[in-house]
Amino acid sequence: MSRPEEAAGCCASVLAAPLAEHDAEDLARVFAALGDPVRLRLLSLVADAGEICSCDLLAPLGKAQPTVSHHTKVLADVGLIVGEKRGRWVWWRIVPERVAEVRGALDRERERESA
Repeated sequence: MSRPEEAAGCCASVLAAPLAEHDAEDLARVFAALGDPVRLRLLSLVADAGEICSCDLLAPLGKAQPTVSHHTKVLADVGLIVGEKRGRWVWWRIVPERVAEVRGALDRERERESA
């Protein structure tokens, strides 16, 4: 078994967190929202369409309207998508700045690993 001082030379300290606590909590909420396959597919559909009506998400997801509404709400609550009610339905689009924030956090981690 190696001693802590031996490990310190080759591994980053878990106490020296690269993310501030608030940022880590925020990202954890985003990753929790993305931890569901339906929500990942939903986000992919919205991103691909640019803007899409909730009614057009039902068939590709194979889910009923209340289920789609639940999943869109979860993604909207973490800021990945935003909706605009038009008549009876909500039209969804991604929030590019928010997606870029999440991507940026992952890119920074990948840069650290390759350094």
